[in-house]
Amino acid sequence: MQLFVKALTVLDCSFLCVERGVVGESWWVDVVLEGALDDQNMVLDFKDVKQRIKSYIDTFVDHRLLVPIQAEAIQHQPNDRGGYWVDCMAARGNIHLSCPESAFTWLETLAVTPDTVARHLEQALMAVLPTTVERLHLVLRAQPSTEPYYHYTHGLKKHAGNCQRIAHGHRSPLQIWVNDMPAPAWVRYWSERWQDIYLGTTEDQVPAATLTLSPNSAIDDQHYCSFCYDSSQGHFQISLAQVYCDVIPYDTTVELLAQFMAETIAQQEQAHVKVMAYEGIDKGAIAYA
Repeated sequence: MQLFVKALTVLDCSFLCVERGVVGESWWVDVVLEGALDDQNMVLDFKDVKQRIKSYIDTFVDHRLLVPIQAEAIQHQPNDRGGYWVDCMAARGNIHLSCPESAFTWLETLAVTPDTVARHLEQALMAVLPTTVERLHLVLRAQPSTEPYYHYTHGLKKHAGNCQRIAHGHRSPLQIWVNDMPAPAWVRYWSERWQDIYLGTTEDQVPAATLTLSPNSAIDDQHYCSFCYDSSQGHFQISLAQVYCDVIPYDTTVELLAQFMAETIAQQEQAHVKVMAYEGIDKGAIAYA
């Protein structure tokens, strides 16, 4: 007997890619469980599917940086703060982090894809499911959309929850109107400007020399953007080649990202602007200028 749940949860995360750098992503998670019926004549109560599977994904993968540790260009090692150093020697420039271990998910793979993440989760989840569940299959899929979108990575030090992790992200659609008319050229502009981008805030930007990254890092202020902060989950540091970064004068909440886009467009167009910016799937903010 098989039991299925479509769109059980949304997985918002970022991952390291040797070709693209740091990539923000949002995936729906579909689940199929196979097994014998229990004493309730169920494979698994839907309530338990949510409590066990969704809870595991939310705790151990969501809002983290996924690291493919079999890739030769990516290294990880314990740091002197009880966390980890991670170094990615990517094609367009290097990326270096020092974070608590809870900021990362280690994947035994050469590259992060929806399939490799799904297989990682299947193996881990079988250990927390009852023995009546014989097989588990997950599908990770992006939200179908005809609208352009952008992949961004960020961290929110003021957030009370897991958004404070300095390298998590989203795949976000975008809609813009100028004087109440759709503005596809501006949508294309922002989706291209913020494709595979790290969005940092000036408040968190620090000189490269103040960071304590791994011995494999060689960073400077001419070629890198560096960010550092303390939050309730620990001490976070990241330095990325400038090609991956866009630094804005606000926190990078979706509310302020929408406002930043609206104000930037309004200043150039001298017109009324409305921006509808998503944070992943089916949620976001609307700003006017």
